[in-house]
Amino acid sequence: MPTHELLVTWLRAAGEPTRLRLLALCAARDLSVSDLAQAVGQSEPRVSRHLKILGAAGLIERLRQGQWVHYGLTRSGPAAGFGQGLLAQLDRTDSLLVRDRERAKSLAGDPARAAVPTASRLGRALRGFVESAEPVAATGSVLLVGADHPELIETAASLGAECTVLAYSRRSSQTARALSERAGLHCRILLAAGGEVLGPRDLARLGRTFDAVLLDRLGTPDDALGRLLTAGRDALAAGGRLLLFERYDALESSRERVVEHPLARLRRLLGDAGLACERMSPIEADGQHVLAAVAVPAAQRPRGTASAA
Repeated sequence: MPTHELLVTWLRAAGEPTRLRLLALCAARDLSVSDLAQAVGQSEPRVSRHLKILGAAGLIERLRQGQWVHYGLTRSGPAAGFGQGLLAQLDRTDSLLVRDRERAKSLAGDPARAAVPTASRLGRALRGFVESAEPVAATGSVLLVGADHPELIETAASLGAECTVLAYSRRSSQTARALSERAGLHCRILLAAGGEVLGPRDLARLGRTFDAVLLDRLGTPDDALGRLLTAGRDALAAGGRLLLFERYDALESSRERVVEHPLARLRRLLGDAGLACERMSPIEADGQHVLAAVAVPAAQRPRGTASAA
């Protein structure tokens, strides 16, 4: 693209007050959509639209850190030089820019806010699967095992009157608490006793069974997945349903063995745990391949019912 066309693209992207403020913030440090929205005092969807324009012009970079996504000023190439030159013209003592920086700095120093990840396409897809499972939509009590996707925490809280989240690390429990406080969710949040699965100590602490159990534990090793499914079944109330999300590659056998189809393997693991699959669907988002399934205790499933794929 000719230089003059690049300049026009950059000027159009940066030539809007909010986007100029966002560029100034992204030049100081890498920030999430949530932090940027808080700093400029606007909604996350609106800030996301501004970031999309800046990103399309090449003025900012999208930086993934695990499941967290941050945005920073482009660090190399002609766009970086343009951005740095443009920001050099700003008056850093401008009251609005000073306030933005102070807000961003306070957010960066707040562990509770910093722990809240931004939304992802995969998280939204998992939420859509849960919401489309009609028997789960009107449930009374929900147990979410794992807190890897904020969308599932919000969905679990909205499904019924009682929501419990069992997190597997202090960081994920802080994430769940921060999200609950920010969104006004009513969730009981517990830190798991340890290990990769829902153990006997955890079941004893929960002290009850649930109408829906959501297992948000992508990539659980095969042996641990079998124990997790069994414990999830034990946590179900009569008539309850278990929802599971698992990556494809976590279900594939070693290359030295005959590879079993991921759907068939997950159905077998469910059967070994005393569960029958009601529905199973593949989900692809953010470069990940996930199987989503709804299951019930085998004794609860009517005879002759075929599981859906």
